Amino acid sequence: MTIPGQSDGSVVTTKDAAPGETLLKVTGLQKHFPIRKGLLQRQVGAVRAVDGLDFEVKAGETLGVVGESGCGKSTMGRLITRLLEPTAGTVEFEGKDITHLGVGGMRPLRRDVQMIFQDPYSSLNPRHTIGTIIGAPFKLQGVTPEGGIKKEVQRLLSVVGLNPEHYNRYPHEFSGGQRQRIGIARALALNPKLVVADEPVSALDVSIQAQVVNLLDDLQQELGLTYVIIAHDLSVVRHVSDRIAVMYLGKIVELADRDSLYRAPMHPYTKALMSAVPIPDPKRKSAKSERILLRGDVPSPISPPSGCRFHTRCWKATEICRTTEPLLLELKPGQRVACHHPENFEDQAPQDTVLLSDAKEAAELVPEEVLEESAQTSAAVAAEVEAEATSKQPAEGATEETAADGPEGAAAAEPEESTAAAAEAESDAEASADAPEEPDASEESDESEPAAGGGVSEASGDSGKPEASAGQESTDK
Repeated sequence: MTIPGQSDGSVVTTKDAAPGETLLKVTGLQKHFPIRKGLLQRQVGAVRAVDGLDFEVKAGETLGVVGESGCGKSTMGRLITRLLEPTAGTVEFEGKDITHLGVGGMRPLRRDVQMIFQDPYSSLNPRHTIGTIIGAPFKLQGVTPEGGIKKEVQRLLSVVGLNPEHYNRYPHEFSGGQRQRIGIARALALNPKLVVADEPVSALDVSIQAQVVNLLDDLQQELGLTYVIIAHDLSVVRHVSDRIAVMYLGKIVELADRDSLYRAPMHPYTKALMSAVPIPDPKRKSAKSERILLRGDVPSPISPPSGCRFHTRCWKATEICRTTEPLLLELKPGQRVACHHPENFEDQAPQDTVLLSDAKEAAELVPEEVLEESAQTSAAVAAEVEAEATSKQPAEGATEETAADGPEGAAAAEPEESTAAAAEAESDAEASADAPEEPDASEESDESEPAAGGGVSEASGDSGKPEASAGQESTDK
């Protein structure tokens, strides 16, 4: 296939890559977004979204890209599809440099390189029907499929699980998951060689996720497609990927095949990510011995940390991690890691320096013994609550009996209260206010409140003065 160049009339010749050969090669890829301020809009800084990527994608394989939000995954996808102009580095497709091709030079390559966008709302033109949106690649490339564009579009709609009768509907008539499937159908319309899928199943239901993932697998086997899938769901990445790249703050910290990465991750950040993956099997609840909790947020890409960019959150960071940036080296066959002190491997740098002070508090390891102790404590609390609930029933019965016998006991105690009230009335008011109360007086008063009223009325028959004193005493109490 011959591809015209930008403006000098030169042509770029490409050849189809056989399965197993390198289809896409990225070297030193960077993308810095300038920060401008002032009246003259002078550049005062830059957001280093992508800051040096090196990887290869072979024909027929699936490369998964994972990492925290803001680490540069989506920007990387737009760079390799040439939707953004790289700041530095090179992008080679089928052995030819396409880093700085213009619109005219990239137009023939659009048939071979397609992208599934992350946002299914902004990626579809609300003024066009679904038939027009999916059929646009055929018109732009001058391709007439067998049976016509409408028939091919309806076939693509049925392939992605939509009704072919939706051909004349508009995007606002579909849900988010249906819009995502429309974007997938548009990307697969021309049978491209490379598809960059940016969160292709994040907006779909769980049942539809499995359907779309299986669809991508079937199309890869039938058409020999090559995928670069960007996702957050580590279970989906493990299912669809042959190799996985872990990104952190604009760089790749680990690149390995699927089995090696999930069985024995070597970078501490990868190990922290893998420890967060839940195991949906109650029989394997004790399979993981520790849960790594990273403290703090990802540093700002405007001013990333010196040395290793993960050293501010790493529990193994030493002085060399703060001063020297580790290189992405192949420590095991097929597994490249950028770390001075990798997991499951001897250190690349000596550990004769002590841990950094901030690294000691950067991560918290929760061993299984602590979790078991917490579970035992919870079980003990539950048993105590159950015991209280069991003992509460006879206690309620005893309370009812006490309430039945209450007036008699209150009546028996009433003469003593009347005598005490008379004695206090003879003394001065200050002495009666400072007089000590019996410890159980308030409890007896609460338990025999109805009877106390009767006792006071009986005492008032003898003399009015003790009645007033008793009322004053009850008010003071």
